[in-house]
Amino acid sequence: MRRKADIIIIEDDEDDRIFLQDIFDSLKYPNKLVFFEDPTLVLDYLSSPAVYPFMILSDINMPKMDGFELRNKILSRPETSKKCVPYIFMSTSKSPENVSKAYDCHVQGFFRKEADFNDYKETIENIMRYWITSLTPTSTT
Repeated sequence: MRRKADIIIIEDDEDDRIFLQDIFDSLKYPNKLVFFEDPTLVLDYLSSPAVYPFMILSDINMPKMDGFELRNKILSRPETSKKCVPYIFMSTSKSPENVSKAYDCHVQGFFRKEADFNDYKETIENIMRYWITSLTPTSTT
């Protein structure tokens, strides 16, 4: 895991993308945000040997491919699964079925999208703080 590497955000809703951009701007992390509106484009992007992101924040309910299907496809490809990139779901849903299904996909977290800027900012800050200090098999500076 490269702590200063890109953060991939897979989110089809423009308002949610803008909200997350504003939150990350206010937190001033050095990571570049790479947004994907279309989840079907993520696999090819992640398959590149030059792409080694810090983490992936993914919505669940998206057109063309939902977050569960995308996560399972990432895990099924050696060139993407071996990168050991934390995959975290951000969703408006907190249904027990979705939470269980998410962890069946071996995600590293499931968080509710907050409507309040400061609450959402605190959630993102806690996620970042955890992963910045966490060690993984591919940890680097």
